[in-house]
Amino acid sequence: MKAGRILIVDDEESIRSTLGDYFTSVGYDVVTAQNGEEALKKLSPGAFDCIISDLFMPAIDGMELLKRVRLMDSDVFFLMITAYPMIDSAVNAMKEGAYDYITKPFHMEDIQMKVERALSVKKTEASLKKVRGLFLSFIILIPILVSLGILLGLFLNR
Repeated sequence: MKAGRILIVDDEESIRSTLGDYFTSVGYDVVTAQNGEEALKKLSPGAFDCIISDLFMPAIDGMELLKRVRLMDSDVFFLMITAYPMIDSAVNAMKEGAYDYITKPFHMEDIQMKVERALSVKKTEASLKKVRGLFLSFIILIPILVSLGILLGLFLNR
């Protein structure tokens, strides 16, 4: 069973292949894109659990990609990576909905840990939605069962 589905977006082939090979080797289903335009063509709601994208790319940069991704799929975790860290770009990325901001050079284990943490949050949120749904079902079901019990009692006591 795959650990999750990741889209890696970077205009540098070496970064794409290094990240792709690493995450594939630890059990993830990986898709790569060389720029924001290609990434958007591969994106559909629910298609990916996580997107790892470079900040600076030609045409559609990482920040614009993040904004468009949020419009298409608000549940996907987005990790922004950059070789040119700036406080304002980190703050903007987080405001736009990035899960984390990673600077190059990075350690693969650190990125893996961030991805695993993000996917753990996603699984926890999904579990909470199920529990919430069951709870609401019981809240609705209990009065119905009580009403049926009362009606059945009245019918049998005739």
